Amino acid sequence: MDYYLILAVIGLVMGTFGGLLGIGGSIVMIPALVLAFGQNQHLYQAAAMICNFFVCISAVAVHKKANVLVIDVVKWLVPAGIIGILAGVSLSNIQFFAGKNTINLTRLFGLFTAYVAVYNILKLRKRDGGLNGLDISRRKQSPTLTSLIGLVTGFVGGLLGLGGGTVCTPMQQLCLRMPLKRAMSNSSALIASMALIGAFYKNITLARHGIAVGDSLKIAVVVIPTAVIGGLIGGRLMHKLPKNIVRLVFIGLLIIAAIKMLTVKPA
Repeated sequence: MDYYLILAVIGLVMGTFGGLLGIGGSIVMIPALVLAFGQNQHLYQAAAMICNFFVCISAVAVHKKANVLVIDVVKWLVPAGIIGILAGVSLSNIQFFAGKNTINLTRLFGLFTAYVAVYNILKLRKRDGGLNGLDISRRKQSPTLTSLIGLVTGFVGGLLGLGGGTVCTPMQQLCLRMPLKRAMSNSSALIASMALIGAFYKNITLARHGIAVGDSLKIAVVVIPTAVIGGLIGGRLMHKLPKNIVRLVFIGLLIIAAIKMLTVKPA
């Protein structure tokens, strides 16, 4: 299959799952790039972080129109998330993850992918809250906890090149008692706010790994258009499709991705 066609298809799948699940889509995009083109983790993370912004900004527009964003939560998530993502990118560039050791970053991503698969398997029997999963009457209001969630989400996102929704959504559910659809929508808003800053920082440090910024931009330019389309589709589907059907497909993709990332050979 043509190189650019593969990237376009990856973008569409990334965007659809990103908008649907309140994630940036890196959890789909990065393993897909490894499967298609081999291991090059820093390059793929840099490109994916650019795409995360466009996926989530399109999904946020849908969520805002549906009136499911919880603004007084988002306003605490965002500043902490920005600090976290800058710290995470800095850590991703240390010697332990550089040169031949880039494989360590790939394997770490594989472990995280396996965690996300297990988490989604456990969530299959869970139900959304009342009012179609939007009832926030029982939520816990805590600026401190909310900021901590943003900080952790940003840090993991910066380290692994993720949007961070796979961290932010369950943490909101656990710590803030946030209904699933609300948590996913808030995650999209956080990712859209912090991803561009993280992407800029990651891309300007690519030279440390012998990678040109242009290589990352070439991937992103092809992926973004179909990712945006996918984000709009996924954002609408979030409010229509049964979650378990989506989760089953997503789990299958995650299992394949985790196996590949954990067994991939060094570049």
